[in-house]
Amino acid sequence: MKVLIGGGGTGGHVFPAIAIAKALKKEDNNIELLFVGALGKIEMEKVPAEGFKIIGLPSAGFQRKQIFKNITLPFKLAKCMLMSKKIIKDFSPDIAVGVGGYASGPILKAAANAGIPIVIQEQNSHAGLTNRLLAEKAVKVFTAYEGMEKYFDKSKIVLTGNPVRPDIVENNASREEALKYFGLVPNKKTLLSLGGSLGAGTINKSILSKVEQLQESGIQVIWQTGKYYFDSIEKELKQKNCPDIHAMPFISRMDLAYKISDVVISRSGALSVSELCIAGKPVVFVPSPNVAEDHQTKNAEALVSKSAAMMVSDIQAQEKLVELVLELCKDEKKQTLLKNNIEKLAISNSSCIIAREIINLAKK
Repeated sequence: MKVLIGGGGTGGHVFPAIAIAKALKKEDNNIELLFVGALGKIEMEKVPAEGFKIIGLPSAGFQRKQIFKNITLPFKLAKCMLMSKKIIKDFSPDIAVGVGGYASGPILKAAANAGIPIVIQEQNSHAGLTNRLLAEKAVKVFTAYEGMEKYFDKSKIVLTGNPVRPDIVENNASREEALKYFGLVPNKKTLLSLGGSLGAGTINKSILSKVEQLQESGIQVIWQTGKYYFDSIEKELKQKNCPDIHAMPFISRMDLAYKISDVVISRSGALSVSELCIAGKPVVFVPSPNVAEDHQTKNAEALVSKSAAMMVSDIQAQEKLVELVLELCKDEKKQTLLKNNIEKLAISNSSCIIAREIINLAKK
């Protein structure tokens, strides 16, 4: 059996795709897999690192802020379609899986045009434009949230949750291992700050502006800054003498970070939300405003409405975020409420459900 997986652009698309691929190989190790991503994006590094083959397309999304950059978009899309058509012909998959992002559209469209069944995995509570357009030809749509009938044909929807990396689902790591890995002390509360794989400018500024307050509070902080922000933040932390604030460009061992954290600050991308549900952590979301149709706010609101998370808007974060987080770190009752409610929303076997559906559809 041959399965093609198309899409990427961000960790929120790539890591679920890798989780699906691993689940497919676990179900049937003889399945041949091919990823199609976008050149220059995170998938071109992460997918080969997991041992999977990937082909990159010179794909590009619509630029909402710099409209003039869209002049070359039709030519890039035309080239992508020609390349996609050749990939489909050469690989001849039994089924194609779209995970959203830059490369998902051309390759899934080429597959559908060739008569190959396609399925879509929609991570967000607000469906992206590419997936909404592809859904007309899809045989199944795997969703992470309820109420997606407003975007997709109800008969095609399978509620699966979002695929999450196995190490986070299983998380057999010990607290002692996590303490040693991050260089933390056992008798302090731990705050984990995440801004996605590239970091988040607003979250970074919010923490940095009140970093002395965090240092004096008696909690310790694991701070994923993103590689673009790390050098300047590390320099400032040394100047301000903040030994309890542990900044790093990227956290490879998220299982250990979740194991040790008491409270989390996070953007509300689909993957982050799903991981936090499974990890069962009290979280304050700061939705990114720089995403299509403000879908991160909708993701966060889906949890806030169930008393499963707290939220601060991006525009209010510098003023309110640190104070709110420090209050939450002191409020054990509130932490327990958020933890219990967010755990109820977790679907831990999502990748297995999707893999089995894909295999059954391909056999048909």
